[in-house]
Amino acid sequence: MASDSTDKPGVGAGGAGAHTGRSLLGEQLVPRPYFALSVWRVSKNFPGTRALDNVSIDVTGGTIHCLLGANGSGKSSLIKILAGVYQADPGGTVTIGVDTIDADRTSPEWARSSGLHFVHQDLAIFNALSVAENLAIGRGFPVNPVTKAVRWRALRRHARAVLERFDVDVDPRRMVGDLRPAGRTMVAIARALQDQSDASEGVLVLDEPTVSLPAVEVDVLFGALKRYAAAGQTIVYVTHRLDEVTRIADRVTVLRDGRVAATLESGEITKDRLVELIVGRALDHSSASNATLQGEDLVLEVSDLSGGPLRGVSFGLRRGEVLGIAGLVGSGRTSILTTLFGLQPPSSGTVKLDGRVVSFASIDEAMDAGLGFVPEDRSESAFVTMSLRENLSAAEVSKYWRGGLLRERAEAADARQSIKDFSIKAISDRQPFATLSGGNQQKAIVARWLRRRPKLLLLDEPTQGVDVEARAEIYRLTREAIASGTSVIVVTADLEELARVSDRVVVLADGRITGEVRGPDIDPSQLTELVLSAAPDSHDSKLEASQT
Repeated sequence: MASDSTDKPGVGAGGAGAHTGRSLLGEQLVPRPYFALSVWRVSKNFPGTRALDNVSIDVTGGTIHCLLGANGSGKSSLIKILAGVYQADPGGTVTIGVDTIDADRTSPEWARSSGLHFVHQDLAIFNALSVAENLAIGRGFPVNPVTKAVRWRALRRHARAVLERFDVDVDPRRMVGDLRPAGRTMVAIARALQDQSDASEGVLVLDEPTVSLPAVEVDVLFGALKRYAAAGQTIVYVTHRLDEVTRIADRVTVLRDGRVAATLESGEITKDRLVELIVGRALDHSSASNATLQGEDLVLEVSDLSGGPLRGVSFGLRRGEVLGIAGLVGSGRTSILTTLFGLQPPSSGTVKLDGRVVSFASIDEAMDAGLGFVPEDRSESAFVTMSLRENLSAAEVSKYWRGGLLRERAEAADARQSIKDFSIKAISDRQPFATLSGGNQQKAIVARWLRRRPKLLLLDEPTQGVDVEARAEIYRLTREAIASGTSVIVVTADLEELARVSDRVVVLADGRITGEVRGPDIDPSQLTELVLSAAPDSHDSKLEASQT
């Protein structure tokens, strides 16, 4: 196992690869690697949380260095410190090439000037603009100094040179929205690196770049990244997908609970070893069952459901039960909820609600059958230009219309009661929804559905972006509904939360249920192990998809 240098910051200089030198006495020194990026004893504390604890990582120039860890391991905090979004606690340093800065003094300006380039999961590219225009964003458009008009020929000429340099076979006049997914990612990478004068300069940080890419597109991206690394580009690759790490990494560092659990060289990297390091214990391959419920007062029975990423999903849900769904992004976990709620039609399979086969062609049909849905993106269900009262009644507007007139007094009385019952902090029921805090907006959206006393409530990341108090309130409200007979399916990437609120958890990978954990056996580290070890190899997925 490789270890990270913690003796001193700034341990490398010069070009890519190993390099040698001579001491003052003239003897040949032992070759040592060039570290393009060195993080040395970096710590970060938030109130009540130690996000990073003396983290030291050396990234060798001209390599692909993967960064792994479960949610809460410190990956995001470290990346944000490098980007200058956060500043670390005093004491650590960050070195890019030969330039060292105190980790509590990083800034976005420093990151850019030092040659740190970031491409995030959200590529921040504009589909309605051309490739050339996207490359110019952030860099500036060439303009005629007299007329101030854009010099389009110069813009396209620069774009062609950039695309050629990064081996992206795309016409610069083409709209980015017309490109394949991998092509859009490559344009984002080329934009980030276009001002580097040499391939061995700077460090490219890729944060979950393959989340929305199908397997064949991942192959295209990986081929390009390997070419860039071979030419001297240093790449830090952040991911949850272990099969990608085994395919592409020259080196991998695993963070656990804010500390470096280990750094492995390419020959040491196996999927089982990575899971052990992420979870913190040896694997237990017999820890999960894969049973399908039958009888026992089932409110929902899903059999062989397929469509979109789903591939033959089957499970049952009891009345008053909370079923958690765990899986990586892209596993199909959200698709289960949207398919059940009538937002996307299944291609095959059956769904039974209270023993009766149902197939919802619209949201209205799902609501009439007793379903409610809180989506991951709050903006999809919030009416920000309306009042809190109107948002609370949005799922039952017809209740307040009589003879063509809106019964405003009844609507207002119900809204005030909901504000009290659901502990929504607001000046009045007329307060503009947009002026509420994120946590109170989310409580109002959950309250909107619980007012209908649904048979089945579907929750997708219900506490994302809310504070601890709002989180507790949302689950208090949900538990009260469960006590009245509501059944709940909850999807969240926070496995600690999932373990805490669920009676049972099913694990989803590549559109299939691969395991199930019940009751007292539900443990966050076990769920992490099951999620990571269940993720299929992308080559196998591609082969299987081509054969079906």
